[in-house]
Amino acid sequence: MTFDKVKELIIHQLKVDPSKVTPEARLVEDLGADSANVMVLIMDMEDQFGIMVEDDMILSLKTVDDVVRYIDSKA
Repeated sequence: MTFDKVKELIIHQLKVDPSKVTPEARLVEDLGADSANVMVLIMDMEDQFGIMVEDDMILSLKTVDDVVRYIDSKA
């Protein structure tokens, strides 16, 4: 399931409590990601899911669910 893989990547990258990684959680405000974290996370997701995230889409990925839906739309 996409959410589980994304959650695993976020926990690994941001070193956050797994219980905080919910579909509604905002990457920056709730999970403490900064721009460098987001870029590494995007690269990890590209590798993990075999997709390419367009630069103009990165800013629209605000929540964990935004990321999951984006990945699913590429599958």
